[in-house]
Amino acid sequence: SSEETPSGTQNFIIPKKEIHTVPDMGKWKRSQAYADYIGFILTLNEGVKGKKLTFEYRVSEEAENLVSTVVPPQLAAAVPEVAVYLKESVGNSTRIDYGTGHEAAFAAFLCCLCKIGVLRVDDQIAIVFKVFNRYLEVMRKLQKTYRMEPAGSQGVWGLDDFQFLPFIWGSSQLIDHPYLEPRHFVDEKAVNENHKDYMFLECILFITEMKTGPFAEHSNQLWNISAVPSWSKVNQGLIRMYKAECLEKFPVIQHFKFGSLLPIHPVTSG
Repeated sequence: SSEETPSGTQNFIIPKKEIHTVPDMGKWKRSQAYADYIGFILTLNEGVKGKKLTFEYRVSEEAENLVSTVVPPQLAAAVPEVAVYLKESVGNSTRIDYGTGHEAAFAAFLCCLCKIGVLRVDDQIAIVFKVFNRYLEVMRKLQKTYRMEPAGSQGVWGLDDFQFLPFIWGSSQLIDHPYLEPRHFVDEKAVNENHKDYMFLECILFITEMKTGPFAEHSNQLWNISAVPSWSKVNQGLIRMYKAECLEKFPVIQHFKFGSLLPIHPVTSG
């Protein structure tokens, strides 16, 4: 559903904030933007299921061209709208903070590129493994270099100070893995041997590099997740948690911007 090439008559607009008070959250949950955003996240979740980061994926021509021209000339009108999400995705330059709202802006940026046909649904594995994973590398570098503050962090009770999506997609990668189980991600040896293939383990490695002390103390939520028996249960639980802890939290969504590609109007059936 995210793959709709807009007609030449599409009127692009600069996205703006629409969620100003807690009661506005109902508008967000009923919106086309919410349906399209979560649909996009779940489509990618399905696409990477059981695949390593080294998986050979095909990249459509549109995605190859993306690197050199990003948006083709005939879609130039879309650039100001789509660019807003990219600008919002690297944290706040005044507060020097970064969190799941910024991460959501980058996912929204990728969703918009699919909607205007620059990326295609065929590219779903490349979207996660190549583009999103590279974004994570850049953000980790920024977090290390500038000691960025976690935006809206729940401290030890949150999943992670900065990210959420790589845990969802990373757990999907590990579904039906022949020997790696959730209990293994708290095992240093298992992480060191497999992190290059799996986003989830890359996240764990980064946490252990950034934090000191026992894992159970600095990352209590993840420690609890390591007791879940299967990756598919971990994956389902994380999707539920993402909706509840990120997408349904006013402090996160008040900053989300809505335009013609991710509109605030209620879901249209059909």
